[in-house]
Amino acid sequence: MAPTRRAVLAASLAGLGGCLGSVDEVAVECPAPVDAEETARLGFVGDVMLGRNVDDRWRDDPTGVWDGMTTRLDALDGLFLNLECCLSARGDPRPGRTFHFRAHPSWAIPALSSAGTVFASQANNHVLDFGPRALTDTLAHLDDAGVHTAGSGLDRESAFGPAHLTVGEVDVAVVAATDQSPSYAARADTAGTAYAPLRPSDRLTRNWVGGALARARERDPDLLIVSLHWGPNWETAPSETQQSFARWLVDRGADVVHGHSAHVIQGVETYRGRPIVYDAGDFVDDYLVKDGLHNDRSFLFELVVRDGTLSALELVPVEISNSRVTPADDAAAEWLRDRMRSLSAPFGTTVERAGTGLRIPLGDC
Repeated sequence: MAPTRRAVLAASLAGLGGCLGSVDEVAVECPAPVDAEETARLGFVGDVMLGRNVDDRWRDDPTGVWDGMTTRLDALDGLFLNLECCLSARGDPRPGRTFHFRAHPSWAIPALSSAGTVFASQANNHVLDFGPRALTDTLAHLDDAGVHTAGSGLDRESAFGPAHLTVGEVDVAVVAATDQSPSYAARADTAGTAYAPLRPSDRLTRNWVGGALARARERDPDLLIVSLHWGPNWETAPSETQQSFARWLVDRGADVVHGHSAHVIQGVETYRGRPIVYDAGDFVDDYLVKDGLHNDRSFLFELVVRDGTLSALELVPVEISNSRVTPADDAAAEWLRDRMRSLSAPFGTTVERAGTGLRIPLGDC
């Protein structure tokens, strides 16, 4: 692997290169040349909702939910996603909620495993749809399957606790948080989500999310990912607050900001050489398609790590059809390419054509 963050910081101080941030920031390694040896390929997608019609359809064919994406998923060293449902056969629907999402673990766990899922964020507004018993079941089933989680827990401390895992040759830490459904927030002694307002000016956010980042950095991971379920539905651009918070995270050590919640893709920014995926959209669900928004279209975002440093983000066009994810057809892929270019333009992001998809180089930091 490449030198650790601590080694890069020392080199910077010695005048030997590296990229050093301002006070209260952490050192950042510059990306490696694109011809360096590939160390790992990590996949990121948005919401994966395996309940309702998806649950009904694929119980007897767990791998069918990925349809023609299996080969592409198999080529990854690991898949990171937001699991937008409970995995349990127990619990009662939470009163006062319009939607309740739950999938049976007997097929959902094999499906997630067949996709190479290594991390499933639990910081979202559906983990408690069937109460704390279903949440506990979900965490247990994922743990038994070797799928790491963060973003919910039996209390606030565990909900904000980072996940640590090895993906390929890369040591990874993940922090997950959400600004959705404050009623689902974990308390000092109550199960729930890692809820915070997700504003850099907010004291609770600085304490809870900042504390989680500090805990994640204690092990000096090669890669620190922050997974955020944030912002309102159907918005195609991040708010100024979201942009400020994402950059605040990178300034404090995040290598990847992995956003989701809007149900539609948003633009990608590269900040200090780090990718900020403001919203990855939906990867699997049974939702109605909104006119003009194409919430049935998104990307598989593949982060390429070469010689231990970030090289590029490659975007593979996908679409949802009949409660499964498939490679996007030509028309959908063209729409997605044009859409991502347009949404990323305000950030000055370099977006290149790569086959049917796109490639975002992770250059100067």
